[in-house]
Amino acid sequence: MSSEVLGLLELTQGRQSQRAGAGAPPPLLLRRVAAVSRSLVGYGQRSILLIGLLMLWEEAPRLGLIDAVFLPPFSEVIAAGWQLAQTGELYDDVSASLLRALSGFLISVVLIVPLGLAVGWYSRLGNLLNQFIEICRNTAPLALLPVFILLLGIGEMSKITMVIYSCAWPLLLNTVAAVKQVDPLLIKSARTMGATPQQLFRKVILPAALPTIFVGIRLASASAMLVLVASEMVGAKAGLGYLIINSQYSFLIPQMYFGILGITVIGLALNAMLQGLERHLMRWKPQAAA
Repeated sequence: MSSEVLGLLELTQGRQSQRAGAGAPPPLLLRRVAAVSRSLVGYGQRSILLIGLLMLWEEAPRLGLIDAVFLPPFSEVIAAGWQLAQTGELYDDVSASLLRALSGFLISVVLIVPLGLAVGWYSRLGNLLNQFIEICRNTAPLALLPVFILLLGIGEMSKITMVIYSCAWPLLLNTVAAVKQVDPLLIKSARTMGATPQQLFRKVILPAALPTIFVGIRLASASAMLVLVASEMVGAKAGLGYLIINSQYSFLIPQMYFGILGITVIGLALNAMLQGLERHLMRWKPQAAA
């Protein structure tokens, strides 16, 4: 009789444990929730300074620490941007700036990166172009803005050409340096194994140079936005640079600050896209620990 009672108790306890197990969340879900929580906490810790600056921006004009006429609260700046979005003016300005910046940036990448690979790979070509490159890269792009306007007019061509010129030098210099800094041991090993010059370039030089090339690409994207805004302040009827300078002339200070914020957001988004592309193309490269 006692053995039957013990068996019944064990069966009951087993069923209760099964019910408890069925109600508990699976371990995979718990791990995902923990990973998301850790990422949110890390993002919050990294954003403490930014949040503090935005709070200071909001409260300083309201407390009279800064004249609200010249630095309106952050909420008023966002409200002015919302009004621009409702009227459609913001869409016109952002689309015009993006078209100019991306067109010039992509054209410069397509043209300059192969040139930089060739200059870095062929020493004779590098020696031939070295003086010309040094002269051009030490000539400020904004100093040439009047020249581009005189030669190409105040239309889209002069602005896109300015972007191409400003992007060319960080792209070219970083690409040349990337090719020249490839480990000679890798090149020697590939030649020992019988690699042809084409295979050596495609399978050794180019993959090893990609990290430094992407540094140049990201620097070029920042230069594109910088020069574009300056060129849009002269002889443009649309664009974020035009929005900023026109708002200043009209004393629409919240709109001016929103235009500056818009440029910052576009630059951050473009940089994040380039970082994602870099990680995708260089999955073989070990990532640094967070």
